[in-house]
Amino acid sequence: MRLATWNVNSIRTRVDRVLAFLESSGTDVLAMQETKCRDDQFPALAFEAAGYEVAHHGLSQWNGVAVASRVGLGEIEIGFPGMPTWGEPTAAEARAIGVTCDGVRVWSLYVPNGRTLQDPHYRYKLEWLAALREAAGGWLAADPDAEVALVGDWNIAPLDTDVWDVAVFEGATHVSEPERAAFRALEDAGFAEVTRAFVPQQYTYWDYQRLRFPRNEGMRIDFIHASPELAAHVVGAAIHRDERKGKAPSDHVPVVIDIE
Repeated sequence: MRLATWNVNSIRTRVDRVLAFLESSGTDVLAMQETKCRDDQFPALAFEAAGYEVAHHGLSQWNGVAVASRVGLGEIEIGFPGMPTWGEPTAAEARAIGVTCDGVRVWSLYVPNGRTLQDPHYRYKLEWLAALREAAGGWLAADPDAEVALVGDWNIAPLDTDVWDVAVFEGATHVSEPERAAFRALEDAGFAEVTRAFVPQQYTYWDYQRLRFPRNEGMRIDFIHASPELAAHVVGAAIHRDERKGKAPSDHVPVVIDIE
């Protein structure tokens, strides 16, 4: 199985690029984030015509997560147990969807941004990550042999080398120690980040402003965590940097693993 994750930054704007990537890369399962549409607006027919089943969860022009699979798709779950809410009135955002594809439980995750260290959204981000760690640990406690992939846009740069200049981010989100500790906590729950072993240093996101991409002023914030049973079968990974080029790209690029 070839499994990929991609923050597409509006699926309706980039559906042709996404479908072209699926064909050229041979991806079997694609988890998408920031689809920016309601369920009735998602271009499901285009994916079906390409041979993919789709599960999507979107409530508005914000957030939105999906999984497209050509190897089966079932057991759809919207949100994980204990997922925090946000807003006035508070409600669960469209940030997590879980499906089973050929025996692998795939979670497409769009972690809250956090905004600033002083913003309530930052506390929400940390609570969201803590709840994910609790839920994910529970899945493995219930079935240590489960094949589970937690994939998506984490909005965290775990290492200083995951940003082009860590000094620029001093006092900002994405690199704060509480966020990084929340990222590492998934290891305590039994999961391993499986892309860095194959691609030690490469960015996955470049802002549209200030010529960030031509200057390679990027961030590595898109990752794939795997349960022990699944991690043992990961034989390769790639970051498709070229998808940031060309007409109307997303500001993120696909991150891919091969499962044997």
